[in-house]
Amino acid sequence: VAMALSLGEGGGSRLRRQLESGGFAAGEYVKQLSQQSDGDRDLQEHRQRIQALSEETAQSLKRNVYQNYRQFIETAREISYLESEMYQLSHILTEQKGIMEAVTQALLLQADRDDPALGARRAAADPFLPLSAKEAAASEEGRQRTLTTLLEKVEGCRDLLPESPGKYLVYNGDLVEYDADHMAQIQRVHAFLMNDCLLVATALPNRRGAYRYDALYPLDGLAVVNVKDNPPMKDMFKLLMFPESRIFQAENAKIKKEWLEVLEETKRNRALSEKRRLEQEALPRPVPAPPESTNPFEEDEDEEEEEPSAEEEVVDLSLEWIQELPEDLDVCIAQRDFEGAVDLLDKLNEYLGDKPVSQPVKELRAKVDERVRQLTDVLVFELSPDRSLRGGPRATRRAVSQLIRLGQSTKACELFLKNRAAAVQTAIRQLRIEGATLLYIHKLCHVFFTSLLETAREFETDFAGNNGCYSAFVVWARSSMRMFVDAFSKQVFDSKESLSTAAECVKVAKEHCKQLSEIGLDLTFIIHALLVKDIKGALQSYKDIIIEATKHRNSEEMWRRMNLMTPEALGKLREEMRSCGVGNFDQYTGDDCWVNLSYTVVAFTKQTMAFLEEALKLYFPELHMVLLESLVEIILVAVQHVDYSLRCEQDPEKKAFIRQNASFLYETVLPVVEKRFEEGVGKPAKQLQDLRNASRLMRVNPESTTSVV
Repeated sequence: VAMALSLGEGGGSRLRRQLESGGFAAGEYVKQLSQQSDGDRDLQEHRQRIQALSEETAQSLKRNVYQNYRQFIETAREISYLESEMYQLSHILTEQKGIMEAVTQALLLQADRDDPALGARRAAADPFLPLSAKEAAASEEGRQRTLTTLLEKVEGCRDLLPESPGKYLVYNGDLVEYDADHMAQIQRVHAFLMNDCLLVATALPNRRGAYRYDALYPLDGLAVVNVKDNPPMKDMFKLLMFPESRIFQAENAKIKKEWLEVLEETKRNRALSEKRRLEQEALPRPVPAPPESTNPFEEDEDEEEEEPSAEEEVVDLSLEWIQELPEDLDVCIAQRDFEGAVDLLDKLNEYLGDKPVSQPVKELRAKVDERVRQLTDVLVFELSPDRSLRGGPRATRRAVSQLIRLGQSTKACELFLKNRAAAVQTAIRQLRIEGATLLYIHKLCHVFFTSLLETAREFETDFAGNNGCYSAFVVWARSSMRMFVDAFSKQVFDSKESLSTAAECVKVAKEHCKQLSEIGLDLTFIIHALLVKDIKGALQSYKDIIIEATKHRNSEEMWRRMNLMTPEALGKLREEMRSCGVGNFDQYTGDDCWVNLSYTVVAFTKQTMAFLEEALKLYFPELHMVLLESLVEIILVAVQHVDYSLRCEQDPEKKAFIRQNASFLYETVLPVVEKRFEEGVGKPAKQLQDLRNASRLMRVNPESTTSVV
């Protein structure tokens, strides 16, 4: 065994060296192997050795990759730590340098005040002391020349930037602009910060160092907001210019910090210089003495007017949570923390509720209103039908409740109902049409009315304090019911189902509709109004079928007694007539299995009573006259035929048999029809009473032998 293992290991090493050689040719190797092998067994053993070598090589590669990957991760982590430490060290050195320069400058100024002669000697010996007025003017001219040179590279800005002696360039650099909504990269820009405005220019693709004018923003209406790093989106800041906002990304964290600091410093200097200019303009103007007024209330009015200005100075916006509010709102919106965002807005509104509206408050409101619009857009998107409709009505509660808290109840109601309409429509479309119509209608009614009931309960929960929204829900429920009736009618009435199937389907829909009464919502009248046209058509269609069948039987009438042949058949007929309401049918049966009635009259009785039973299941007040007129037309066809046959028949025995059938129609069938109609409708029908009370339903010319039917 040991020898075999050593031979196998030696063969494996030789095989590995052969496969790793540079001139290895797979085709030649297989050809040579086939010639040297003694049979199939040698080839199988060689194949197993190659497979074992392949698995060993794969495992070795996995170990190497894993080891290298770990080393790569550790190296990247060390580089990240080193970069962070270098950035902190650079920041500390910059702060130390600034502090030392400020201290040195303060000491030199104090020494100059104490000894002017020493200051003059130091100025002659040290060329790096603060510049004189002449040198400062020369420096100002140099900065203006630099601004002019840079702006010559920007196309389209000459007419927009008037040449003013006080304008100069403060800072400039390359930035990358991102979309504020989707955080997608838009373009590369170059920003020029001047002492009174910010110029944004886009890079020209074919000209290096050349730009095209994009936008110019005065510093007075510009707000700068830091954007927290959220990898991979980092080193970003936002500029707010009512009513728009733009997001830019700096090259690294250091440049981003420089942009934020220089923008804030330039804005402060701009505001300070503007304040000084206004003070200087106001100084030379003598203020005329106000004329003496005889109005005793003028002093009180002046005091009342001065009170708001005094109160305006009291508004404290330096609190940390107020300063970070715009940035916190951005974070909440990005992290989909809608409740946290609305809580911050409520906190701000509560804080500023009794405060006067000063200029800082207006600026803060402008920043916050921009976030409110973004938050509203996100919530609207959450409720749009394009989003997933799974989860039922409760899945929308979060977005709806936050919109209501933002004072957008009407929009929340509209979007909630649109979302639920799309969900109901999708659920109906996903129903599989079964072969049995009644089974499909059961599923359709369950899906629709369950969704409607859940939507109504969720609506009542979400909009409990907004009574004005309930009318919108009623309108939505009516439109949803119309959508349900369209699907219902397409399956029940358009497919020409039997009247009994249609009656069962309508009965199922009515029973499900009554479930809505649990929450005080009754839509029965709506389903009646939407179905009345289709039900009328079904009743008239089935009436025409009965009339045609009755006429066909009348044309073949021989006026003979029925012979049912077996007692079972006679017993079955008795049960059928008893179910139709004919309780005295036994008096029309004879010996053995004979029935003293015509087949035509018996078939007419069963068909008419079946029609009446199914029609009463479909009945509601709007169908009263349609049902009554259909019954009268059906009965008239049978009675006219009996009347005509009675007048035309000459055989005394057949004439007596016809009279017996007429008596059955007048004295048994018509009273049963009238009674059942009154029970189902709740009131008697005068037309049926007139038919029963008349001795003959239609009188024809005694000389005529032609039926009027």
